[in-house]
Amino acid sequence: MLNPKAVAVIGASETEGTVGQSLMRNLMEGHDARKIYPVNPNRETVMGLKSFPALSKIPEHVDLAVIATPAKTVPGIIDECTGAEVDGAVIVSAGFKEVGPDGEKLENEITAIRSKADIRILGPNCVGLARPQVNLNATFLRDNPQPGQIAFVSQSGALGAAILNWAVSRGIGFSMFASLGSTLDIDFGDLIDYLGDDPYTRSIILYMEQVGNAKKFMSAARGFARTKPIIVIKAGRHAAGAKAASSHTGALAGDFAVYEAAFKRAGVVMVDEIGDLFNCASVLDSRFLPAGPNLGIVTNAGGPAVLAADAVVTHGCQLAELSPETMAVMGKALPPYWSHGNPLDILGDANVSRYELAVKTCISDPKIDGLLVIYTPQGTTQPSQLAEAITKIAADRRKPMLTVWMGESGVRESREIFQKNNIPTYQTPEEAVKTYAYMYQYRRNLDQLYQTPAELPVVSSPPKAHLKVVIRNAAKTRKALTQPEVDRFLDAYDIPRAKGALAKSADQAATIAIDLGYPVALKVSSQDILHKTDIGGVVTGLDSAQTVKDAYKAIMDRARKGKPDARIDGIYVQKMVSGIDYELILGAKKDKDFGSVILFGMGGIGVELINDVSIGLAPLNQILARRVMEETKIYRALSKGLRNKKPVDLRPLEEVMVRFSNLIVDFPEIAEMDINPLVAADGRFCVLDARVIIDPNAFNHQPYPHLVITPYPAKYIVPWRLRDGTEVTLRPVKPEDEPMELEFIRGLSTETSRFRFFQIIKDLPHDALVRFCNIDYDREMAIIAEKREGDRTIEIGVSRLIIDPGKKRGEFAVVVADNYQSRGLGTKLVDMLIEFAREKGIDTIYGTVMSENIKMIQLCEKLGFTTRREHENVTAELKLS
Repeated sequence: MLNPKAVAVIGASETEGTVGQSLMRNLMEGHDARKIYPVNPNRETVMGLKSFPALSKIPEHVDLAVIATPAKTVPGIIDECTGAEVDGAVIVSAGFKEVGPDGEKLENEITAIRSKADIRILGPNCVGLARPQVNLNATFLRDNPQPGQIAFVSQSGALGAAILNWAVSRGIGFSMFASLGSTLDIDFGDLIDYLGDDPYTRSIILYMEQVGNAKKFMSAARGFARTKPIIVIKAGRHAAGAKAASSHTGALAGDFAVYEAAFKRAGVVMVDEIGDLFNCASVLDSRFLPAGPNLGIVTNAGGPAVLAADAVVTHGCQLAELSPETMAVMGKALPPYWSHGNPLDILGDANVSRYELAVKTCISDPKIDGLLVIYTPQGTTQPSQLAEAITKIAADRRKPMLTVWMGESGVRESREIFQKNNIPTYQTPEEAVKTYAYMYQYRRNLDQLYQTPAELPVVSSPPKAHLKVVIRNAAKTRKALTQPEVDRFLDAYDIPRAKGALAKSADQAATIAIDLGYPVALKVSSQDILHKTDIGGVVTGLDSAQTVKDAYKAIMDRARKGKPDARIDGIYVQKMVSGIDYELILGAKKDKDFGSVILFGMGGIGVELINDVSIGLAPLNQILARRVMEETKIYRALSKGLRNKKPVDLRPLEEVMVRFSNLIVDFPEIAEMDINPLVAADGRFCVLDARVIIDPNAFNHQPYPHLVITPYPAKYIVPWRLRDGTEVTLRPVKPEDEPMELEFIRGLSTETSRFRFFQIIKDLPHDALVRFCNIDYDREMAIIAEKREGDRTIEIGVSRLIIDPGKKRGEFAVVVADNYQSRGLGTKLVDMLIEFAREKGIDTIYGTVMSENIKMIQLCEKLGFTTRREHENVTAELKLS
């Protein structure tokens, strides 16, 4: 579809100004690379080509059909396309769901037809697609983008066209331009999957209004963000999102904030302005991403240096402190009145040699992570001559270098020199610094995202079947759990809470208080009273039976007066916690696009007013939990202390957050959940109040319908015995396994290593190990075999299946430690991959085996694979359907 040999244009025309004419004009630009077939029953020829009355009359197979006819005709045309086994269609026609129910009905008809065939559809109501590298322009736009290495996918056709025009006018080239339109079929996730493997694409930029299939988007983005930067500008930052919410979390976790959290989790860069899209796309794939935020600035004018320095602070970076060696070198070379610091102002009369000295000195300064070189037209220095000199220095650089040649016509040649040599160049200091900040944030985000998490003492699968019954029964008559029911959930997941119990009378409240020990607090328990303090529903510091009884009656009176129609379960009596230092909130809610998200921040009664919160996507591990914490202001107080309060050990808080995440993962029935406050008291964390809102529509058997990131698939954990009786555990790999994986690889013999990796590998850096251990279980599976050896666990084998983007085929590999070969482990590991592939609906799994790896070839044949020799290797393939 995206590199067609034959294209049919249905609705082709020669009439000036029509969509059919524009499509033909653009496609004819590439007629040397493919055949173009106009389809128009009212014409004999179109633009000199024979016109056909219908698609079925075209004498050869059509790879791509471009449809520009009235909406009501499109379902019939798609039906004709499926009959002719057309691979893909671009529907530029409008008049579908964007016009109302009648148009939506037409889309449903197309979807029904498509579901019975393999045809892929872009649109409807889109402007088409272009792939300049293969000379394909199936759009009706006037601009014909030039070849480049940036892919641009836009949800809005009109805005996409405007951005494309802006980019073309600046000489920016593209590997692809695609307008998604209504995303009846092809969406962001599909195109990221395609572009991730496209050799012409270096980076991907997106204009997004709504994500569409969020699970597919997250899976694709996480799969490629480490190797190909994905930069997105999201419309709707200030869209009205303050809808009625049943919890603090529901009110605080706005739509745009969730998008920000999702992009961070996927490693996607979100930018603010259209210009940032292309600035970032041109540099983020660079080998020279900054190791830190410290920027050095070399300039021949003070004014631009001040603007640059201000921008450094604004965008969260730092002005590098020049090393003593740099200060000494520049002190000798410059007049006494030089700036003596960073920005390094080498003065208005600076010539090429002075610039060269300053740039070479700064780029080698260990305190500088990146360098910005600014030139303003003054003195006798020729800007193009200086650009050539800077380009030569940049050829050997190991740090990012950005340039700002200020002016227009006089420096145009200089900018072309930089662009030709892949040196980022900008018109203003602010623009350059902002891009450097994005470079640093991108590097930092990926580094943090793929840190190796620590193992936490958290049970991955606590007893929960009884809780499923509790929440299902509750949903029959009410929208929220009672406090005792919430306590059962917290206890099952080992989330510490202040002890308490529900009282139905004043006397019962007094008895409970005696059992708990004074002082106690009393709280009204009602699903109809969202905020207890608003109606005087909380009384604290009670220290006797009589004060408890009096408070019980007073709370009931206030509740009945303030909320006459409220259903009141009783009064919850709770042991008070002393020594409270900090009040936090931990919550979850279901976002309409990204499913269940987790919120953390400063808690208490003023939580919505303070609004110091951050959001993460479930599931969380130790690193991801810490990252969510770090994005709040309260984190600094927790980790450093505040005034007379000591810092707290955050490892227990990480454990609470991971346990809470596991609870949310296990229960799609939870629409919203608040723990507020979660208090830090005397060095420990404890829940004082919690609320659970039930989602009545979540009671189905679909696994994890509320998650866009597939959680750890614990169902594949299997105890097993080798042929000699050795007990092992087979389980999916997880990020925490990185140290064990490295030890396993180092322990392989040279022959086994060569058979697995087609070269001898004895060591791997963290970046490579991340690729092995931090996987998306939706598109990849790795099963490791581990066994106890003394007081530690070692890895003795691993098998891996990576699913192709089309989701029809998957490539497998397996390796077993030398001391454990020929004991049946390899067979079991491959067999588990076959089971996983069948569950995923994969048609075929295949692998490449070195021809001298006789044992592996025999293993494959034993399991039913067909093998064939291809050059020096053997391909093993197993059809599953």
